[in-house]
Amino acid sequence: MAGNVADNVTDMYSSLRSNVSMLGQILGDTMRTHLGDSFLEKVEQIRKLAKDSRRGDEAARKQMLELLTALPDEELVPFAKAFNQFLNLANLSEQFHTISRNCDELVCVPDPVEQLLGRMLNGRIDQTKMLDCLKTLDIDLVLTAHPTEISRRTLIQKYAAIVDCLAEQENNQLSDRERRQINLRLRQLIAQIWHTNEIRRERPTPVDEARWGLSTIEESLWHAVPDFLRQLNDQVQDRTGQQLPIDIAPVRFSSWMGGDRDGNPFVTAKVTQEVLDRNRHAAARLFLKDIVLLVGELSMEEANSELMAFTNNSCEPYRFVLRSLRQKLRDTIDYLNARIEGHNPEVDKSTLIWQESDLKAPLEMLYKSLCDCGMRLIANGLLLDILRRLACFGIHMLRLDIRQDAGRHCDVLAELTRYLGMGDFNHWDETEKQAFLLRELSNRRPLIPSNWQPSADVAEVLNTCRLIAKHPAKALGSYVISMASKPSDVLTVLLLLKETGCTHPMRVVPLFETLSDLNNAAECITALLDIDWYRGYTKGMQEVMIGYSDSAKDAGVMAAAWAQYRAQEQLVAVCKQAGVKLTLFHGRGGSIGRGGGPAHKAILSQPPGSVDGRIRVTEQGEMIRFKFGLPKLAVQSLALYTSAVLEATLLPPPEPKQEWRNCMERIAQESVSAYRGIVREEPDFVPYFRAATPEVELGKLPLGSRPAKRRVDGGIESLRAIPWIFAWSQNRLMLPAWLGAGEALQAACQRGEMGLLQDMEREWPFFSTRISMLEMVYAKAEPNLARYYETCLVPTNLHHLGETLRQRLDLGIKVVLELTKSDTLMAHTPWNRESVKLRNPYIDPLNFLQTELLARTRKETTEAPASEHVQLALMLTIAGVAAGMRNTG
Repeated sequence: MAGNVADNVTDMYSSLRSNVSMLGQILGDTMRTHLGDSFLEKVEQIRKLAKDSRRGDEAARKQMLELLTALPDEELVPFAKAFNQFLNLANLSEQFHTISRNCDELVCVPDPVEQLLGRMLNGRIDQTKMLDCLKTLDIDLVLTAHPTEISRRTLIQKYAAIVDCLAEQENNQLSDRERRQINLRLRQLIAQIWHTNEIRRERPTPVDEARWGLSTIEESLWHAVPDFLRQLNDQVQDRTGQQLPIDIAPVRFSSWMGGDRDGNPFVTAKVTQEVLDRNRHAAARLFLKDIVLLVGELSMEEANSELMAFTNNSCEPYRFVLRSLRQKLRDTIDYLNARIEGHNPEVDKSTLIWQESDLKAPLEMLYKSLCDCGMRLIANGLLLDILRRLACFGIHMLRLDIRQDAGRHCDVLAELTRYLGMGDFNHWDETEKQAFLLRELSNRRPLIPSNWQPSADVAEVLNTCRLIAKHPAKALGSYVISMASKPSDVLTVLLLLKETGCTHPMRVVPLFETLSDLNNAAECITALLDIDWYRGYTKGMQEVMIGYSDSAKDAGVMAAAWAQYRAQEQLVAVCKQAGVKLTLFHGRGGSIGRGGGPAHKAILSQPPGSVDGRIRVTEQGEMIRFKFGLPKLAVQSLALYTSAVLEATLLPPPEPKQEWRNCMERIAQESVSAYRGIVREEPDFVPYFRAATPEVELGKLPLGSRPAKRRVDGGIESLRAIPWIFAWSQNRLMLPAWLGAGEALQAACQRGEMGLLQDMEREWPFFSTRISMLEMVYAKAEPNLARYYETCLVPTNLHHLGETLRQRLDLGIKVVLELTKSDTLMAHTPWNRESVKLRNPYIDPLNFLQTELLARTRKETTEAPASEHVQLALMLTIAGVAAGMRNTG
């Protein structure tokens, strides 16, 4: 199967090339055993023809298309599966290469924390200032479900086992027998993968998605967090001679899985309750495993007076404490099992691990005793790892955010005020709303009558608020309000929480996501902070979420990026003026069109002062796996985040020059005009989009728990940002990630601003990051493939629009190459360029087959529906293209 894949990779990546070839060969052998030589030969023939077609061989392209269209129904699924799995194995090899002992120096850059400490402590930053900043870093990575995360959990576990085998193979001391055993294990794993159905038969539930997130922690992050902190401590100690606190947690984790109900009717209060119980259950189970191991390790007798007194002079004082914790954790697991099964057992809280101190206090007592008795070496082993896991994950594992649309909260009050004879809240102006809300927030009597019977939708919002009131603050993160635009949107949630008995001050976070909302964000927060009652509630802390997905869908990436930048600048100034600490929550997706890209670059390109030691960032399904799916990869990602936030805080980027701002303002205006001129004003755009991409078919696939649209009867404006981008990545045009940018840059050049643009690209991290991201999507775009989709699937009268879009793509590529003074895209990032090249001969046949399958399914009738083979093969092609493109949503 791998064939001459080496042709696609340069010699400097020999280790990667070797692993790709080996895994591809094993996959080919598996197919041969299962389907015979003739099938494998056909697959290999199509692969080679695809490769020749890429080189401009029209005869090869024609022959490849003939072979693909002639595939019988029974060969559709195994063919799609073959190319899909090769791409997954190529991804795996590439992931492993970045953590391999044989990693090429162009790929494996030196540790970012080590580099940063060297720069900082070389006279630029005071050591004490650096240590204080490091100890107070607050980086919150928020794991979110991904409607286009295709890979099933069972396959992800098998991929992880393959990586373990690749790591074992790097041991030069292996005997021939040991090498044969590893090879046998690889063949077994790839055979298991081949014979496993890659596509879920049913749409996952929100609980399924939450369990997927927990599996990433259990299999990777649980191990990576203490490894990273030990590495960080060693680096700091080497540079400063000081050790980090035992409870340091620069990076923590939250989740939206099971809490994000915006447009998802399947996330209910009952679901959220189950997810909270499962999160806590997972933490108790993992801590129990650690405590069982620690009982075996801490067999020593010597202890300090505090521990001896606590254990009544036990001969094994450490084990005495640990055995008690072990039993409490077992009882906690039993209690949570009962809750998950739907029971509500009576319990004596003193017999369980009910709050974090129940576990933390006794473990810290053991740690102090060991250190007091000269056994710091032992204390800094597994016991320290457990304490640091506790600092990071707590006893609830993930802090669960709640997200709901602003309109749902207003509807609650509108229904209530109508019932009370006060009028309709939704018909009041902003001044009337604020006056009512503040009056009720200060009023001690209940607003909600006990005999009121609200509608089902209103009852669900209130049930969610009552659920929040029942749970401790440490189990929950923020309450995020989608489509927030006014101070009343925040005050409404605060009133609902008060009326449902919530006594802890939950962070209520407005999410500004459209272009107009971003432009008005600072005005809204200014008005909020001018309210005395609200200022008192915040206790000097304000969190604001910046939406990348919907702003880009609304205005295009260039205008959205500038609006996000300006909104952050203004919010920083507003909060500074009010004496309030601002935490910005970045709602980024995996794709470039949704704010994705390298996290390190993204953080360092934020406005100066906008990070200030605190940041929240969403990490979505596929990117969770790519960044945190393997322990060593996770350690690298944690180091990247920590170094970026530390650097952005202590060595912030320069303020942009006024001429740069003026130029960017013109670019933003021209880009949004060009973008909306197509997406909103071109009458043929929506029918072209739905014909040229698998957008309609994506909505039918069992990919995620959340519907593809916020409203079932809505048009393009109601389509969620993720499927919007995912659909365009499938036909390889990548339109949302570049439309409008090239036209605006070209206009700047025509004004004679090329020199200015080059200064901005060289000296302004914000602008250079945007250009770098444009290069990446331009390199991934394939206009010829997009034209093929058009030829096969789009009515002839709409072809003019496809030609216009491809011309605009070509314009953007040319202006970016001129700007960067390069002959090829991504010339400065050869690893990324080679990564794209490596995959193309395997993605292309899937794209060509997908068009054939889309044509077949669209011709289906009630009397002659598409066969099960066709439907499953279509899903596999979508999965395969997603695997090859990687950052698809």
